[in-house]
Amino acid sequence: MTSMGKTRRMMSTGLIGAALTLTLTSPARAGETPTTAPTTVTATATATATATVTATGAGGQPAPDGQESPGWQLTPTGTDVRFRGLAPVDRRTAWAAGSKGTVLRTTDGGRSWRNVSPPGAAELELRDVEAFDARRAVVLAIGEGEASRVLRTEDGGATWTESFRNTDPRAFYDCMTFFDRRHGLAMSDPVDGKYRILATRDGGRSWQVLPSAGMPDALPGEAGFAASGQCLVSAGPRDVWLATGGGATARVLHSADRGLTWTATVSPVPAGDPARGVFGLAFRDRTHGIAVGGDYRKDQPSPQAAAVTGDGGRTWRASATPPPAYRSGVAWLPHSRSAALAVGPTGTDLTTDGGRTWRTVDTGSYDTVDCTPDGSCWASGEKGRIAVARPAR
Repeated sequence: MTSMGKTRRMMSTGLIGAALTLTLTSPARAGETPTTAPTTVTATATATATATVTATGAGGQPAPDGQESPGWQLTPTGTDVRFRGLAPVDRRTAWAAGSKGTVLRTTDGGRSWRNVSPPGAAELELRDVEAFDARRAVVLAIGEGEASRVLRTEDGGATWTESFRNTDPRAFYDCMTFFDRRHGLAMSDPVDGKYRILATRDGGRSWQVLPSAGMPDALPGEAGFAASGQCLVSAGPRDVWLATGGGATARVLHSADRGLTWTATVSPVPAGDPARGVFGLAFRDRTHGIAVGGDYRKDQPSPQAAAVTGDGGRTWRASATPPPAYRSGVAWLPHSRSAALAVGPTGTDLTTDGGRTWRTVDTGSYDTVDCTPDGSCWASGEKGRIAVARPAR
């Protein structure tokens, strides 16, 4: 980016904000120990801090002289843990969940973050969070056996209740999704040759393992990736999709009845290795979806790292111009039928044609991304990085 000159930097860092403006105006597994009492991290109002926020803009890349980047704006989290779980509610409210049992919440658009981590959770790897508003959220801890847990808060993180603890040493939960404020699912890697699905009908207060009779057999070596909280996603009141990797092929499983019965479809995203497959999914409705993934190892290429579907996942086709490297998170831009963002350790890519072609617009490291109906997009990742992008004004 820096070698391309000022004009290229202006175009790249501005594309996210420009795309947001256009769409809004047109129709793994697996570590800063949290405090037990809530703490707040606020942006320092010094000239140095202001210059840092303004000048580093998108993914740490310098903004053009005298201009603030309308792309990703890093927010001050006050921690260096890795946030793979992200749940923005609106422009002001967002939750993030990460390593060492860390949960952060903002209610001022990321200007400050409050540490609302569950007490005694420092040994947990939190990889997914689903938030309903500024007070109610559910987080998923991953790992073998009892390391996989679900915790819930109804008071903004002041108190937490453990609503599920896995007691099967063969299960390893990866991701979670909610259809509405009451109905949700979580998925585990295969047990006895089939993915295990956990369901709630009361907003995460209680959970039950669903019958496995309607689940296709898993492929040898196949599993999900707990990389971005997007290996299990839903759209509408009943449709849900599950992303896989590690087997001979990378598949996407679909259920139209909240996880009772499933069908499996092969995707063109490369697999055939424990480090390869589909890592993240995003559906803007029950038919149009995007899959991203690749090979998460830094020294390995990731050709065909994205695919699209227009029939609810019955068929998938490779992106004509995919992202240039492994991507773990993907999100449709607010109210857009054609624009989406994909993120990974080496950058952010933008599509404006429904996932057929992608262009890198940022080189900062992020693991997951999500957008809100009122027009903001958020991304999070390693070293405490959480960023927000809003429509250019």
